[in-house]
Amino acid sequence: MEPQNLTTVSEFLLLGLSDDPELQPLLFGLFLSMYLVTVLGNLLIILVVSSDSHLHIPMYFFLSNLSSVDICFISTTIPKMLVNIQTHSKSITYAGCLTQMSFFFLFGCLDNLLLAVMAYDRFVAISHPLNYPVIMNPCLCGLLVLVSFFSSLLGSQIHCLMVSQLTFCTNVEIHHFFCDAPQLLHLACSDTSINTILMYFIGAIFGGVPLSGILCSYTRIVSSILRVPSTGGKYKAFSTCGSHLLVVCLFYGTGLGVYLSSPISPSPRKGAVASVMYTVVTPMLNPFIYSLRNRDVKRALWGMISRTA
Repeated sequence: MEPQNLTTVSEFLLLGLSDDPELQPLLFGLFLSMYLVTVLGNLLIILVVSSDSHLHIPMYFFLSNLSSVDICFISTTIPKMLVNIQTHSKSITYAGCLTQMSFFFLFGCLDNLLLAVMAYDRFVAISHPLNYPVIMNPCLCGLLVLVSFFSSLLGSQIHCLMVSQLTFCTNVEIHHFFCDAPQLLHLACSDTSINTILMYFIGAIFGGVPLSGILCSYTRIVSSILRVPSTGGKYKAFSTCGSHLLVVCLFYGTGLGVYLSSPISPSPRKGAVASVMYTVVTPMLNPFIYSLRNRDVKRALWGMISRTA
């Protein structure tokens, strides 16, 4: 069968999480609820940080940026899924598929880099508390966010260009609820060896490098905490980074679990279900983790509620 050039492919079919018609209303209600909780929760974090002057410090500046990215991250996949369920359609246009994949990679990489930046911020706060305001000045904080954004944007465009060069046969069924690069490589009729190598190379850079930075930062943090003489001081120092560490474990644990197991997984549908953990559940839990475990955020939140009331 002769492969078609990608420009002649008008649409792909997103098979979603289940083919059972009776499950579609349940999936729609479940994911709509999760999407609304994620957006409202992260918007609340942004509002609280911006409205309370006591939270205008680097730690919460990065947190508000992370919340913004989480909103964008989940918005690249779930709205299209909800529309397809509601309209009983599985199609996504070629341009829409590439756009979704590009934005998914952009905000996924930006999530990685911001988590690494937040780990560095906690390292400076704990290991160099006296020099913290000087080192983590507003210019450096803004520069770190901008570098993270433009690096992620470059990676996403390379990713998109790589996939746009593929050729496909007549099979355009994607066993997922969004356009993911590994799934598109699996559908391609042309040789994908170079594309696969490049995909893993880019993944290693935007996944491995931030993770290495996080591990290095926490190694130094633990070393600094162990030198604190009092037990209360150790607890206070560790409590400042406990929420961030929990989010890192959730995001990287689920994300790496999905992508490392996908080559050996016998069922693509199971991989799609597992992807829900890092694409939906982790962004939804982030506001609760940071608000319920952080006294400053809870104080600012109750203050804002009392002023509104």
